Amino acid sequence: MPDIALHHVSKRYDPGAAPAVADLDLLIEEGEFMCLLGPSGCGKSTTLRLIAGLESLSEGEIRLGDRLVDSRARGCFVPAEQRNLGLVFQSYALWPHLTVAQNIEFGLKLRKQDAPRRRATLDQVLQTLGIEAYRHRYPAQLSGGQQQRVALARMLAVQPEILLLDEPLSNLDARLRLEMRTELKRIHRQLGTTMLFVTHDQWEAMALATRIAVMKDGQLQQLGTPHEIYETPANRFVAEFVGTPPINLVELSLPSPLASQLTRYLGTCGRWQPGIEAVGIRPERIQVLGGEPDLADPALLLSAHLTSLLPTGGSWILELTVAGDRLHLCTQTPPSWAEGASLWLRVRAEDLHLFDSQGRRLAAPRPAAPTPRTPCSQPVMEIA
Repeated sequence: MPDIALHHVSKRYDPGAAPAVADLDLLIEEGEFMCLLGPSGCGKSTTLRLIAGLESLSEGEIRLGDRLVDSRARGCFVPAEQRNLGLVFQSYALWPHLTVAQNIEFGLKLRKQDAPRRRATLDQVLQTLGIEAYRHRYPAQLSGGQQQRVALARMLAVQPEILLLDEPLSNLDARLRLEMRTELKRIHRQLGTTMLFVTHDQWEAMALATRIAVMKDGQLQQLGTPHEIYETPANRFVAEFVGTPPINLVELSLPSPLASQLTRYLGTCGRWQPGIEAVGIRPERIQVLGGEPDLADPALLLSAHLTSLLPTGGSWILELTVAGDRLHLCTQTPPSWAEGASLWLRVRAEDLHLFDSQGRRLAAPRPAAPTPRTPCSQPVMEIA
């Protein structure tokens, strides 16, 4: 299976408008499951269409393995049908007058594959996707999840070197989406096909991808594994876009008791550096203490007021106020506190994300060993 290499790729639909994709450098490794993640209009679907050959570049070049498929500077453009790609879109685009078997065989007939080989390929993909029982049904007789499996089977039958998927699960309900995510991971593991998946659903990307490319306004914001994207976001946009509930952000430039305490704490724990504009705290990294805090604890200690409890099924979201600032906490432990309760919170220094005025992540140095605290070394904030 080939890799996909994009070198200084740009796409402009109007010379006077901002580019839909701007100077994108991206390498999708051979056999990788890459997700393009971002909000609507960020350029992720345009990038997929450029790779597929449904759009042509304004600048840059695209290679599939050793093969140059698009370069305006070199006068090269290989049309979509000659790129040996499989495309699956949000719309299943099945022929309504053909059965499941006939839909899957359609591409094989176009390639003039002989009947015995077509039947063998058909049987194999029907079995792989668990839709043998539906071979004689028409698309209208299938559920959304079954239709999506047929659309995948039709693409896999022609054995594409690369499989491109543009938000293919968006039309499915929550249960079917979960089933199809599992199915896609199994297919990738079984076939080893190079796969590029476009989605705006962060959990879909986190669950499926070997690496994620986060995009905004046509530009690549960060490329990394799901763990890297979540734990070390490159900037505020990535930190805020990935995570539910969203990351708590405290602006140090805006005067507040919490901002003042964080500023002093960063100096005490050795993480302060010039240029820090905001501090982020993931909701699940905030710990609720069972009683009064140990003031010699090197972690950040906050006195908070519980304003709201939001059950989400297997977890709970707690809305808290700390001297007027609002924070969210996420826990899988059933809370024993009622709304209005006073709580002590604990956050480790290493769980604080630091950003500068441009939104860039600051990799502040971490001390080898925390400096022991005296009870007066950390200001303790009382509830307002």
